[in-house]
Amino acid sequence: MSAVLQTFDLSKSFGGITATDHVDFTLAKGARHALIGPNGAGKTTFVNQLTGVLRPSSGRIELMGEDITALPREARVKRGLARTFQINQLFGTMTPLEMIALVTSERLGRGSHPFRALDRDLELVGQTAEILTRFRLDDIMDRRIATLPYGKQRQIEIAAAFAARPSVLLLDEPAAGVPEAERRELMQTVAALPDDVSVLLIEHDMDLVFRFATRITVLVNGRVLAEGTPEEMARDSSVRAAYLGEGAHA
Repeated sequence: MSAVLQTFDLSKSFGGITATDHVDFTLAKGARHALIGPNGAGKTTFVNQLTGVLRPSSGRIELMGEDITALPREARVKRGLARTFQINQLFGTMTPLEMIALVTSERLGRGSHPFRALDRDLELVGQTAEILTRFRLDDIMDRRIATLPYGKQRQIEIAAAFAARPSVLLLDEPAAGVPEAERRELMQTVAALPDDVSVLLIEHDMDLVFRFATRITVLVNGRVLAEGTPEEMARDSSVRAAYLGEGAHA
């Protein structure tokens, strides 16, 4: 499978601390890929470099074969790289309908006031409705986001990222704090996204990782310790010793 996102020799240092250490990484087209590792492994620093929050100390990042290492965040989003955060980045006074319509309108070049056009812009209406349906938000689309359960808020944030039509979607612990029943529904929805959306999941919940991912990269002390299928990672003694523990299972 062709690569949509790659890093080459990517490193980031803060003073005398090396957070990511010569990381070579490839995300394949259509992948359901998980990045795991203990606290302090460098996962968030790595993702922040991918998305332009942090500038690497050295190395290169490519998106669809283009060097994006020096590009600002907004330019990366326009080229198809979207993310969610550990803490929701939502407008609590909006409804899911308004939130999705806003992102969709920006992508379609309709400006930042989509609500005036919702009754006459058929393309905007159609795409917004499709996303609300895909993420099972139809029945709550007119409720204020701040009043909704946390699991639904996480689902809305992923839906909003998807509304940007990314080729790469980075999910930073999307299920953290979400009840188990809602967590399963959330990840089933993500797993069912179109094949042209490649997903990189950063997550601590190993049961969720093994259910979702078809490939796993293990980061320890800023370096890639191992990479492979969930079954390979569960059997890898170095991974078990560093992170999963002897009781790990696929």
